[in-house]
Amino acid sequence: MGSMLEEMLPGHEGLLADPYPAYARLRSSGAPHLVRLRSGLYGWLVTRYDDARAALADPRLSKDPRNAPADWQEAGRGRPLEDRSGLGTHLLTTDPPEHTRLRRLVSGFFTPRRLAGLRPGIEAHARTLAAGLPPGADLVADFASPLQSAVICDVLGVPEADRADFQGWTTAVVSSSATDAGARPAALRELTLYARGLVAGKLREPGDDVISAITLEERVSEDALLSMIFLLLVAGYETTVSLIALGAYTLLRHPGQLDLLRSRPSLIDDAVEELLRYDSPVELATWRFALEPVVLGGTLLPAGQPILVALAAANRDPGRFPSPDCPDLTRSDNAHVSFGHGPHYCLGALLARIVGRAALSELIRLPDLALAVPPERLRWRSSLTVRGPLHLPVTFTA
Repeated sequence: MGSMLEEMLPGHEGLLADPYPAYARLRSSGAPHLVRLRSGLYGWLVTRYDDARAALADPRLSKDPRNAPADWQEAGRGRPLEDRSGLGTHLLTTDPPEHTRLRRLVSGFFTPRRLAGLRPGIEAHARTLAAGLPPGADLVADFASPLQSAVICDVLGVPEADRADFQGWTTAVVSSSATDAGARPAALRELTLYARGLVAGKLREPGDDVISAITLEERVSEDALLSMIFLLLVAGYETTVSLIALGAYTLLRHPGQLDLLRSRPSLIDDAVEELLRYDSPVELATWRFALEPVVLGGTLLPAGQPILVALAAANRDPGRFPSPDCPDLTRSDNAHVSFGHGPHYCLGALLARIVGRAALSELIRLPDLALAVPPERLRWRSSLTVRGPLHLPVTFTA
């Protein structure tokens, strides 16, 4: 059983393209399963929808890795954005009241009214990128990545002159596909230096961006600001790129649904929700740790145990979603958990929806849009959390 569970986890080449049959086998028993990663990390995998919702909102499950067992903490050392060293103290690694305070610092920027003001610019940029796509386009490198990079730069207030460098560093830091082992640390150093200068500039001359919003609302330490910037990069960049790529991939694999959306573009908001449910860009929620004994799926988990919630598995639970393995853009009552649930519900959910809506609205207008390679030739991200193709080559009629 143990080896099968290790193979099931993201990172195993044989299941990157389609982990859902393995999730279905695990979900059928109902109980959480103890899984071990090659890194030495381990945890209890939650796969059913009701259990996932309960775990995501349970205050007895801490997000702070300092509450993990000593052997787990030792295996997880050296992850600067996740282990609460340096840049690792942010919304995904803190509990109330610290989490509440940090979330309040940035929540003022992510209001519906403020994000509505970003929508026209996002839609215009998506339109420009789609119009300039080459005949043999890669929808990740040529469309989704530059679109979301521009959005992140707008949100953070990165000047136009710096955006090419910023995108290069960001891609190297957040990408799970870097082939050069030294690329990520080097880019992280460059990005940290740049971010320090950016924060200093915003303190002198605030603008209409999230960094300025934080500095105006309350004086915070430079490390806290930097941690928040890197959280926005890690949590907002690759996940939204994958949202666009997975959404396009699903539509291309299900031409009936693509034709439906083309004929009824008013379905775009429902379509984005269903595409998020069908293939979540965040496959597993970030780690949680039991502060006391907790019962999940009828299983008593001892205090201190690490817990992983499989959002992708919960979204395909037939006990919650009829015909879950079939995308249906007209699906109603679509309460997926792709953005989480409870106090850690994704702060950028509305922004991701705006970007996904703008991107897919443009892509479905491309005539004769089709995959340029067989699906089995696509390469997939090897990541514990983010799911999606590394590249998505397509053809269309110019």
